[in-house]
Amino acid sequence: MSINHNNKHVARVLSTPTQDSSNEDNAVPHSKSYVPSRASQMFIKGETMRLFIMAMLVIPSTALAGWSLYEIFLPNGLTNLEIAQLGLGLTLFAWLCMAFWTGIIGFVLQLFNIDPLSLKKTLQTPDAQTPLHQRHAIVMPVYNEDTRRIMVGFEACIRELMDSANAKQFDFYMLSDTRDMQKADAELRAFARLQKRLGRFSQQVFYRRREQNLHRKVGNLKDFCERWGGHYESMIVLDADSVMSGERMQDLARRIEQNPDTALVQTIPMPVRQNTFFGRFVQFAAHLYSPMLATGLSFWQTDSANYWGHNAIIRIAPFMQHCGLPTLEGRAPFGGEILSHDFVEAALLRRAGWQAYLLTDTTGSYEEVPSNIVDYAIRDRRWVQGNIQHLGLLNVKGLKTANRLHFLFGAFAYISSLILFCMLALGTADALIRATSVPEFFVSEYQLFPSWQVARQDMMMVTMWGTAALLFLPKALGIVLALIKRSDEFGGAWSLLKGAAAELLMAVLIAPLMMFYHSYFVISVFVGHSVKWEAQEREGRKVPWKVAIKHTQIISCLAVAWGVTTFYFTPSLFMLLLPVLVGMVLAAPVIRLSSSDRLGVTMRKWGVFVIDQEIHECKALKRLRVAMSYFAISQHKPQVPSLPVSLSLTMPEQVLSEKPLLMRPALVNNV
Repeated sequence: MSINHNNKHVARVLSTPTQDSSNEDNAVPHSKSYVPSRASQMFIKGETMRLFIMAMLVIPSTALAGWSLYEIFLPNGLTNLEIAQLGLGLTLFAWLCMAFWTGIIGFVLQLFNIDPLSLKKTLQTPDAQTPLHQRHAIVMPVYNEDTRRIMVGFEACIRELMDSANAKQFDFYMLSDTRDMQKADAELRAFARLQKRLGRFSQQVFYRRREQNLHRKVGNLKDFCERWGGHYESMIVLDADSVMSGERMQDLARRIEQNPDTALVQTIPMPVRQNTFFGRFVQFAAHLYSPMLATGLSFWQTDSANYWGHNAIIRIAPFMQHCGLPTLEGRAPFGGEILSHDFVEAALLRRAGWQAYLLTDTTGSYEEVPSNIVDYAIRDRRWVQGNIQHLGLLNVKGLKTANRLHFLFGAFAYISSLILFCMLALGTADALIRATSVPEFFVSEYQLFPSWQVARQDMMMVTMWGTAALLFLPKALGIVLALIKRSDEFGGAWSLLKGAAAELLMAVLIAPLMMFYHSYFVISVFVGHSVKWEAQEREGRKVPWKVAIKHTQIISCLAVAWGVTTFYFTPSLFMLLLPVLVGMVLAAPVIRLSSSDRLGVTMRKWGVFVIDQEIHECKALKRLRVAMSYFAISQHKPQVPSLPVSLSLTMPEQVLSEKPLLMRPALVNNV
């Protein structure tokens, strides 16, 4: 990401509205005329051509895949089942081709050290010695979380900045929406001890718990922005399990200050601190493939990056002006409160003319992931509902094409599982009908020669290998790239190859299970079933056999029936389905065994699934690890912590059917 430092910093003048001000006076004001310095802007080369290039790669690839399917079905005449398979297959191939070419482009750019935005080899990053001139907030919204984990992670981030030259430019807020009174009391007691440990720096650290947690996380951040957002140029949003290094947080603040037309910079949160086999599998895969895939993603989305809800910096003034989310009309899944708010907020910022970028450098930004397949699927269930809701926002006025694609692909990431499941079911039904029916060799009354059934074995093999290339070639290139450039981050080449082989095997094994889960989730969303958005399980736990069987008994019984039927009537189809059926039959043992801490630690000892932060642990993660062992909660009843002066601003609700308000850089004096 190329940044020029010779720019003018945007000054902000703030004041508290008077008591008799109207609602309009209290609202975030409209923009002044403002033209940012060209030298301060992120440099993007060929921005308007990026999506065209992707279209020229994806459309012919999809057409070729569709033609191969058509050639397979055509010789014996297209049946209704085959027409349905062809339509579903085209949709699925379009999705696969987009992901494939994103990976290929990312590989090429990473291999030759080319910045995905400027397409130059020489990358300029903010000078680490450049002082910060604006005030910035670090905010951590929490809801019914484990007190020890959030407090230790919060303190680790604070201490990363305490001793820096820019310490005075940052304030820290823990924004609690906790409803569990025991946990709320524990948070307050733990925060009191934290203040004592921090000494004088505690004057820059605040804890606020809302009595009424309206509108979930959206309402939590809105409350912060309206009360204290005017004090700050930007906010770095953390999740309950986030940890960021001091260098990364200061780097984000510099990027915001030095690019006044940029409203969002998203980092790639890398999973860490995993001990279970499944957790380490997800963690390893993210570290192995994320840099390449993120580079390809950054290439075509350019300045219309997505927001993932945390580990990102947001300029507060435009966020307040353009990201007040309305309640959507109608019933679920498309009506009601906007659930996956982060995608929408990024789209609204971009719609208003602000720029949003994705950093492809993965250092200094960390998170944790669910430690077992059951918890992972529960988290996905929430995301399925939120992402499908985005399909109803595709027609919002003024959205950029890249943001519409984010909405579409976010939903299709889960809908694709249902499409694949339907294709397999239709293919099986078609094969069973042919196997149990007597073929008609003479289809007309005066036919001289029989119409033989034709099997295009050549096209079948081409299609099968082509599909395998779409699925596995990006993985292979990711492994090659890691071997060339950063094998030491994985404990050496041999350790990297062992981990990659185990990752590939595990990915193939759990793919049918996740396909079934996602298909069920998508159907449940479309029929109107909703889900509560509760705090997720963040620490490792071994899934009991009873729970594993409960969550897999239907899929395993289905697999047995499916396998027996196809083996009896169409043995060739059974062999093609075998990888899918094995994963479905073994679902319960896979869930149980992969949730094992012991197996995960053993793999670590064997050099499997090793990551860089286990070899060269950064200071922030070391702080977290050590503090987790010594955490304690005060036994004394603490006082309610003091808070900064509230500015009583208003975050206006957006009207999605109208054009957005004009872009402007900063809050304006209301007096």
